[in-house]
Amino acid sequence: MASRLIAHTVASAFAFAFAFAFALAGQGAAWACPTPPPAVRDIDANRYYTDDRSSIVDPVLKARNEAAVKPVNDYLDVVARAANRFQVGGGQEDARCALAWLQAWARQDALLGRMSSNQSYYTRKWTLGGLALNYARVQAAAPAAQRAAIEAWFKRLADATMAHADAGKGIRNNHYYWEGLAVTAVGAVTRDARYTDWGRKVFEHAMGQIQPDGSLPHEMARASKALHYHLYAAAPLVMMASILDRRDPALDRLVRFAVDGVADPTPFERMSGVAQERPARAPGWIAIYERHADKPLSAAPPPPNNWDARMGGDRNLPNPLEHPRAG
Repeated sequence: MASRLIAHTVASAFAFAFAFAFALAGQGAAWACPTPPPAVRDIDANRYYTDDRSSIVDPVLKARNEAAVKPVNDYLDVVARAANRFQVGGGQEDARCALAWLQAWARQDALLGRMSSNQSYYTRKWTLGGLALNYARVQAAAPAAQRAAIEAWFKRLADATMAHADAGKGIRNNHYYWEGLAVTAVGAVTRDARYTDWGRKVFEHAMGQIQPDGSLPHEMARASKALHYHLYAAAPLVMMASILDRRDPALDRLVRFAVDGVADPTPFERMSGVAQERPARAPGWIAIYERHADKPLSAAPPPPNNWDARMGGDRNLPNPLEHPRAG
């Protein structure tokens, strides 16, 4: 418990310092990259749903989980903000900072220790996907030795992710898709077909689950969160489709069904049998989909504040791994 508290405090302090430094840099002031915090090896996350359909959140358990994984999320956010700044402005200090933080945790075998629960495995795969996608933004600036260390760490994490996924005997729902994105992104940045082939297998499996109306049975079973989880399940699939440069009418059906549900959740309420929790706006990942799809889904622009570190940071800023449609 003490070690987790120390790691949480240190990581939070550095994340705050880094955010403050970014604010100064945006105003033209100089900033310095903070020292990376100690690596988190063990992830002690916990489940926070209280019902069999994983639709009712216990706020106390949710807060406990958020506190447990905050050092990992803070670390990812720092890497993402530095990487995004580099892609936008080309500042070498931004690239050096992101790469130094990645290399520091790579040297300490971060995230490769004990996973206390399924939620811990979920945190690791979300983090791996985000790290690989953000690394793609700064990879060209990395010296050879640094690239070797970071990419070897990514491969170890991808191997662990595949092993956990392949050993699972439960349903293949949105978590499988997020595992697919993490491994696909690692394959793309390391140019190792073993990982992109595994991600392609996950993508094909997901396409086979999408029904003619665009619904996903496993996500429809989430009661009042059916709409939320359709949107959440589509997110990694949209990015995988762009990385793998795949177009599939099944994905188009899912995206249309989920996005239409934001404006009118009636089909979800009819199929799930319960009223739906409604998001405030269309999903931010629509920007990724629109760049890659043959036909844009909507004339409405994506939200200007479109940040998700787990999907590479600013989703309005094309990731180097994406394959935008020609023209």
